[in-house]
Amino acid sequence: MPRTVLLAEDDRAIRHALERALILEGYRVTAVADGVEALAEARRARPDVLVLDVMMPGADGLQVCRELRAEGDPTPILMLTALVETADRIAGLDAGADDYVVKPFDVEEVFARLRALLRRTDRTDPEGGDDVPEDDGDRVGTDGRYLEAAGLRMDPRARRAWRDGYELELTRTEFGLLELLVRNAGIVLDHSTIYDRIWGYDFGPGSKNLAVYVGYLRRKLDRPGAPRLIQTVRGVGYVLRED
Repeated sequence: MPRTVLLAEDDRAIRHALERALILEGYRVTAVADGVEALAEARRARPDVLVLDVMMPGADGLQVCRELRAEGDPTPILMLTALVETADRIAGLDAGADDYVVKPFDVEEVFARLRALLRRTDRTDPEGGDDVPEDDGDRVGTDGRYLEAAGLRMDPRARRAWRDGYELELTRTEFGLLELLVRNAGIVLDHSTIYDRIWGYDFGPGSKNLAVYVGYLRRKLDRPGAPRLIQTVRGVGYVLRED
């Protein structure tokens, strides 16, 4: 079955051109011109992925993203933005977006980002089973269901996680990142490996996505007086271990 894309873009020329390109690529596309329409269509049709322009009338892309995430909608969201400052991109991630493309963009980059988001969805779909590395046997609890390391306990099937008995409220991306670190506890994972496993695409050395999400996780994991779990290995990547 072709994947379904909800495209929300108020610039008619961009909307029509991207819609045609996506259809030729094999997607089934619904294109709307503003955020209010995007919210209504997302709730009605439940697309496989959303492509949202940041600046739109009615409700902008950030508002649409926040509304859907507040409702518990986990659909992957790719933001289109003409704003190039790091703070603007971080605002999109804070709103719950999974990735962004800066205008003017190459349509092939949009295709690559969409493929990466859909691969992530496939890997974390409970119907499709868990994405378990072959070398993680020592991380799995005795019942074979839970992952445990450094005081963390995770249930990949239920997508739940705890630290020292306290349950953590994690987004899809945060959960995927923490699961990868727990499965490889004590092993330094470089940036490229993490990008490939979590996003399915290496955004290059200038990307702030990974640092932003590590920051989110640290704020949720770290507690006063408790050791920091996610360690930065400067110039390489990150590792899960207690200080």
